[in-house]
Amino acid sequence: MVSRHAIRRGVYYDSVVLMQLQRSLAALPGVVDAAVVMATPANRELLESTGFALAGVEAGPEDLLVVVKADDAEAAAAALAEADRLLEQRRAAGPAGAPGAYRPRSLAAAASALPEAHWVLVSVPGRYAAGVAQQALDLGKHVFLYSDNVALADEIALKQQARSKGLLVMGPDCGTAIVNGVGLGFANRVRRGRVGIVAASGTGLQAVASAVHALGEGVSQAIGTGGRDLKAEVGGITALQGLDLLARDPQTDVIVLVSKPPAAGVATALLSAAQATGKPVVVDFIGYPPPARRLGNLHFAANLDEAAELAVHLRRAGKAPPISDGRPPITGYVRGLFSGGTLAVQVLLGLQPVLAPLYSNTPLRPEQALANSLHSQAHTILDLGEDEFTQGRLHPMLDNDLRLRRLRQEAADPEVGLILLDVVLGDGAHPDPAAELAPAIAEVKAARPDLEVAALVVGTDEDPQGATAQGERLAQAGATVLRSAAAAVEYVSRRLQQPYRYPYPALPLAHFGEDGRSLAAINVGLEMFYHSLLAQGAAAVHVDWRPPAGGNEALMAILAKMRSGRREQQPHG
Repeated sequence: MVSRHAIRRGVYYDSVVLMQLQRSLAALPGVVDAAVVMATPANRELLESTGFALAGVEAGPEDLLVVVKADDAEAAAAALAEADRLLEQRRAAGPAGAPGAYRPRSLAAAASALPEAHWVLVSVPGRYAAGVAQQALDLGKHVFLYSDNVALADEIALKQQARSKGLLVMGPDCGTAIVNGVGLGFANRVRRGRVGIVAASGTGLQAVASAVHALGEGVSQAIGTGGRDLKAEVGGITALQGLDLLARDPQTDVIVLVSKPPAAGVATALLSAAQATGKPVVVDFIGYPPPARRLGNLHFAANLDEAAELAVHLRRAGKAPPISDGRPPITGYVRGLFSGGTLAVQVLLGLQPVLAPLYSNTPLRPEQALANSLHSQAHTILDLGEDEFTQGRLHPMLDNDLRLRRLRQEAADPEVGLILLDVVLGDGAHPDPAAELAPAIAEVKAARPDLEVAALVVGTDEDPQGATAQGERLAQAGATVLRSAAAAVEYVSRRLQQPYRYPYPALPLAHFGEDGRSLAAINVGLEMFYHSLLAQGAAAVHVDWRPPAGGNEALMAILAKMRSGRREQQPHG
């Protein structure tokens, strides 16, 4: 067996083309194995691990490397010659497979050739991708960034810049999206409809879109964000843009929000924005415990199939009921004073996606730990039945003294807007808790009419205290009476819902099909995405892209600095 290689310096082909070429060579007579790759360090390491000897092969990341193992030298030479023939054939054919097809060499030239294109698909190798995406933004185009291995700092910079211009960057590592009925990247063919999707999970988006289609409904727009968008550092920039877009889109009746578990602060921001859409929003934060089945217009799904089923059900149910009772929302913090530990945890679990910062003496996450249980901070849920409060005194289900003191302490804080109590009835509990709690509630309400007090009453009318009678007395004192932890979470989240307005330039609805036109896009990178666009009836141009400066890192940095300087000199406005 012999091994031979060939280096074609400064020659670039996308990975799909190289995969096809590699398969063609491997099928030749006398060829045992073949590899056709760009000679990046990662590719070289992978080839060496699979038995290719590359010692002494001087090729860099910008070079095309062809390696063959064959039965004899003649078969190896024939394979390398065939590689050159196939590459020349590919170069001459053009992206549409027809000789002479126009392939602009730059993004600017492509934009001139297809001025109606609002979208640029970028799937070049990761180390070049941010530069191409930057060029697209400079041209005023939205970006579908399929490329992976893009630095997090570059992602943040690109998305912040796009947001300021009313443009969208989906990705990096965004595998799929559907815009105006046209699939970008790896997308399924689904009917147009009135379910919109925002997803930080590519296969999650595909699963929901396909299930919605199978259930007889369709998709208006499906915005992929890239998997890192919901990290704290990025802040959900693309997801928030997508929610704002779908809230304004007259073709979207129901929204589905899908992601792997987001950062806590990002989850709160997303759910606040979702609540403000005024449309039913189905939420599936995969692996994140749903806080409730429903919080106002938010409907929480346990899995992707359920998310699709809920969306279809809500779409067919018609207009969503109003999510406000007409009262102005509460301003200020929530303080929960619980005698039941499990009830405290249940409410904490339900509120943590929608309230931040949130603290407790029984935290579910380390960052929720209350520094001093004797003093609340921000939103606080306290379990007053914990050992730290019961040493030398009765449990608060029997003795209300500590809770009454804490009620007055919290009410005296002008930053507190709502106090939530539980009242647990039954044999062995306090014989008449309302007799002590109701006067205290009336007292703090008289001093602060703006303060809301809610009481979660757990018990039945068969209990010695009588649940109905206890609730009536608490209500007469000015408390809102609730009968379950889920109802308490729903009530608190609804009453604290603040008006939300997206504070950045809006994405133009016309770019998402409001004007009835089909999608027009420029493709830079994987040629198969260009063919996919054409097959779906979109107008498209494929850029004959090559690494800038031949892949030379120093020259690339100089070019990037020159482009940055030109951007800074351009007039703003």
